[in-house]
Amino acid sequence: MRENNNNRPEPDNDSNTIGFGSVSGHGGVSSSLYTPPCPDQVLENVLENVLHFLTCRRDRNAASLVCKSWYRAEALTRSDLFLGNCYAVGPARVTERFKRVRSVLIKGKPRFADFGLMPMNWGAHSTRWLSAFSQAYPWLEKIHLKRMTVTDFDLELISKSLSSLKELILVCCEAFGTSGLAVLASKCRQLRVLDLFEDEVNDDEVDWISFFPESGTCLESLSFECIDFPINFNALEKLLARSPNFKKLRVNRCVSIDQLYRLMVRAPQLTHLGTGAFSPSEIWQPSEQDLDYRAAFAACKSLVCLSGFREIAPVFLPAIHPVCANLTSLNFSYANINAEELRSVICHCHNLQIFWVLDTVGDEGLQAVASNCNDLRELRVFPIDAREDSEGFVSEVGLLAISEGCRKLHSILYFCQRMTNAAVIAMSKNCPDLVVFRLCIMGRHRPDHITNEPMDEGFGAIVMNCKKLTRLAVSGLLTDKAFEYIGQYGKLVRTLSVAFAGDTDMALKYVLEGCPKLLKLEVRDSPFGDSVLRAGLPHLYNMRFLWMSACRLTLPACRQIAREMPHLVVEVFTNRMEAVDDKEEFVDTCYMYRSLEGPRTDAPEYVRIL
Repeated sequence: MRENNNNRPEPDNDSNTIGFGSVSGHGGVSSSLYTPPCPDQVLENVLENVLHFLTCRRDRNAASLVCKSWYRAEALTRSDLFLGNCYAVGPARVTERFKRVRSVLIKGKPRFADFGLMPMNWGAHSTRWLSAFSQAYPWLEKIHLKRMTVTDFDLELISKSLSSLKELILVCCEAFGTSGLAVLASKCRQLRVLDLFEDEVNDDEVDWISFFPESGTCLESLSFECIDFPINFNALEKLLARSPNFKKLRVNRCVSIDQLYRLMVRAPQLTHLGTGAFSPSEIWQPSEQDLDYRAAFAACKSLVCLSGFREIAPVFLPAIHPVCANLTSLNFSYANINAEELRSVICHCHNLQIFWVLDTVGDEGLQAVASNCNDLRELRVFPIDAREDSEGFVSEVGLLAISEGCRKLHSILYFCQRMTNAAVIAMSKNCPDLVVFRLCIMGRHRPDHITNEPMDEGFGAIVMNCKKLTRLAVSGLLTDKAFEYIGQYGKLVRTLSVAFAGDTDMALKYVLEGCPKLLKLEVRDSPFGDSVLRAGLPHLYNMRFLWMSACRLTLPACRQIAREMPHLVVEVFTNRMEAVDDKEEFVDTCYMYRSLEGPRTDAPEYVRIL
């Protein structure tokens, strides 16, 4: 969230009143008795009506910077609040400026926390935010928290203070359990969406599913794929029966395919389904042997999204064939299936736009995707074995096939063990509309495995030919030349992730000086040192954050940045400091982010705020 420059001059009042004098008409009142409203007030009234149609948050931020009148009008009309860093601003400043917020999305830890690079108990506590919102926005309808610490107390606070809450979405959050979920389910009577994605949920041995109202609910979406322990299935079945508006249901691995059958019969109107284990229960009843799973899927004529497939038994895959033609999203990222098993399904999925899969399908499986899914917009290929010395199952062959068959592709995440420049160059030419390109070559400094050359030309082609690119992840053997390409052509890149790459500090200097839109820079295990920070001084205030771990940064250099940039918070994780000599220490991790509030007060002992 950007703050307005209050020193901007007020606009010319005469120019604001042109054309508005007669608009604010008096409705029959004598002109001698009519007192026209303040010109500024007229402008703000008009602006409020116009700004309601401005939905993009970047456009709104830009509008708020025009002048004081636009700043005030934009604040009064903003109903959706987005905070990319929970420490960038304080709750008091937010609630004082924005008075009519109905929906909030707050992010806590940086993305590298997903890879285990963020120490435990780092922070990103949601309590202070939820406490402020409960006072300022008792009418709040939607809360979306990502990578934050959410406790049972927080969920209880939501339940007691926000009676109008309709949606709660928690992504990669931790510290809460089934006790908090039970309170939430029982108190929030207007709740339509309760979605838990990749959260760490504690088992308090509380049957939280049974706490939803007995007299019928407003539930439309319930997702709990991330919960690792059993739930009360009978209570879930009854909840589904008394929730006529249910559209999205994602169950966990403890729900077997025979139980899934019962749920689908109860709710054939589902549009999104997370299948759970997709294998039989351990206690197999004779009567269940004759269950017609294929018919159950065929009855769900509105189904467009399938996920789950944990602990999959491939023999049941034909059951989903009746819905494949309607699917726009299919997630096999937990399904250990091979190319032949995938081919039997994907040949029916001609309308697929989003596809996630494990690399066990191999290049042959990706070739089948390329042949059948010409409308694909997003592809993610995850490794079943993320070790650097694993052999992997996919290569440049699969990437090349995708680029030739899926030319509408907008986003790709591709984990592999080997790659070639030729395949990446082909993708840049065949898929020029790419917005997100994340190629993760596992292992350190791996070159083009055919020519043994660095991967510079491949990534260079991506930024040259994909003019819409905003997110880029690079890996493999890269020299400074690749980063020179990024700085020269990546003018729209907002997020750059670097792993095991680069020769000298010039690499990041090219990026910082050449990418004017850069907001997030994530670097790990690369040979970049102090001069990068000094060169980046003019650019750091325009960025949301800079993360550098296992690089060549020293503590004195980080201290210098903290002194010279008072509105930049510089955190150093000191759990693995290496003493070099009496004057220098290489820091394990440095995390820098801009903040209007200054250093936080909840940092754990291992975090040093400079």
